[in-house]
Amino acid sequence: MSTERMDLLRERLQSLVPTQLDIIDESHFHAGHEGSKNGASHFRVVIRSEQFSGLSTVARHRLVYDRVHDLMPYPIHALAIDAKANQ
Repeated sequence: MSTERMDLLRERLQSLVPTQLDIIDESHFHAGHEGSKNGASHFRVVIRSEQFSGLSTVARHRLVYDRVHDLMPYPIHALAIDAKANQ
C-alpha cells in the first residue's frame, strides 16, 4: 500500500518538473502515533526544481502542498518537505 501512495505522490509532483525527487516512507517511525492508527502514511519528500527559484521556503512548500492537499490527512497523514531550487 505504501508503494501505491509513493507512486501517487511522485505522479502529483511531476508537474513541478523535478530534477530530483526522492520519496521516503517514514511511517515506521510513527507507529502508534494518532495519525497512523487509521493506516495513514508519513513521508519525507526531497525535491529539486527550477520552479522553486527565487521562492521562500514557505512558498516552495505551498507549491508542493497544492499538489497533494487532497491526500491529507488520509491516505497521507504527514509530509516532511525538503524543497530547493536547482543549484
